[in-house]
Amino acid sequence: MRTFCWRIFPVLAVACVVVGCKSYPVNAPLAKRDPDKGYYLHLQPRVDNSGEILLVLAFSGGGTRAAAFSYGVLEQLRDTQIKIDGHSKALLHEVDAISSVSGGSITAAAYGLYGDKVFDTLEQAFLKRNVQRNLALRVINPFRWPSLWSSTYGRSELAEDFYDEILFHGATFADIQKAGGPYIVINATDISNGARFEFTQYTFDMLCSDLSSFPVSRAVAASSAVPGLLTPLTINNYAGHCGYDAPEWVTRGYKESDGRIRLRARELASMLDSTNRPYLHLVDGGVSDNLGLRPILDTITLLESSPELRDDLRVSSVKKLVVISANAYSSPAKDWDKSPAAPGSLISAAAAASLTLDRYSVETLELVRSEFGRWQREMGGTGDVKLYPVMLNFANFKEAAKRNFFLNLPTSFFLPAPDVDKLRDAGHVLLRENAVFQELLHDLGPGAQVAQQMN
Repeated sequence: MRTFCWRIFPVLAVACVVVGCKSYPVNAPLAKRDPDKGYYLHLQPRVDNSGEILLVLAFSGGGTRAAAFSYGVLEQLRDTQIKIDGHSKALLHEVDAISSVSGGSITAAAYGLYGDKVFDTLEQAFLKRNVQRNLALRVINPFRWPSLWSSTYGRSELAEDFYDEILFHGATFADIQKAGGPYIVINATDISNGARFEFTQYTFDMLCSDLSSFPVSRAVAASSAVPGLLTPLTINNYAGHCGYDAPEWVTRGYKESDGRIRLRARELASMLDSTNRPYLHLVDGGVSDNLGLRPILDTITLLESSPELRDDLRVSSVKKLVVISANAYSSPAKDWDKSPAAPGSLISAAAAASLTLDRYSVETLELVRSEFGRWQREMGGTGDVKLYPVMLNFANFKEAAKRNFFLNLPTSFFLPAPDVDKLRDAGHVLLRENAVFQELLHDLGPGAQVAQQMN
């Protein structure tokens, strides 16, 4: 042991000199807020999209399982042809926005950055790569220990660097905006209050910070920073120094009866206090919403009560609102109740966290069904807007063997290549056979055609 120590100390000394003390990349302050510049939905150039269809995707968390499943949904949308204004196009090119969490953020960010080229890159770059092993090897590499000993550089920064190396290559949110694809909303969680944190310029305005120069890999790392396994990522808060006035709906006085919007406004308002909150610490988006559906729920609720927001987001001409949720929920079989011996402390703690997350996800789904029903009655009753909630999850499979296979896949950042392909195919089949999706294609007219085979 003594010999090992004498040998490792020189190695670490060299590492300290070569690597030095690393710190997290600081998000840039915003000198003055400009509503005509930045990563805003109303500035996202979707020139060829039909104004009558608002198509939004929600990609859940779940590691590689979620990334591969949502990738399969993208493939099926690519293979679904529709005809609008006499021109045929892939339904995928009508997607206006994607809200994502954790593993789903890998796929969402890659598609936002690369567009259709993602089908040539993501599979080998990430889906079929043993990301988990690569990250573990980096953690145990002595040359990286000096960086990991820093109080401002942790395992999530190490993951950020790896994601950037294999997939994002220095890209920022300005690059996503330039790509001209859908608006990508990557979601993390503010660990101080459990609030959802959206990587959009709307959120960064409150921090008086510029999202355009922010690394995509860092947002994805925050979205997938599982507490305990990975460390929180830090965002600097410069609120109050760029002449920004928060929207009235954030600062207004609410009553207890005002419900969910009151709670969301209180969460956002807390970020306006940079004196007491000069730093925000972010973890996995699944802690606050593992489905990626809450941003959609909140936005549509706000649209109902804010004509100004409707004008800002240019949704007044929408006739069809389509929300496709790719929920990679899993429920591994347990046999604990067959034995008098209780599960151990670590297993119980992990199960408790998972059960809390799962129950919150179920509540979110019930809320979606309830709100969509209400919106359909109120907005669709006049014939103005028709809603299409396309909810996809592995429980939709009729065959018990298929259900059990997918529900028992682990949450990790590595799955065997055959399992990745099965998850992609699941995205194809579940979307193609979904009754609401078929209704949408019927309503889009005779030009809508859906591919029956996996490409």
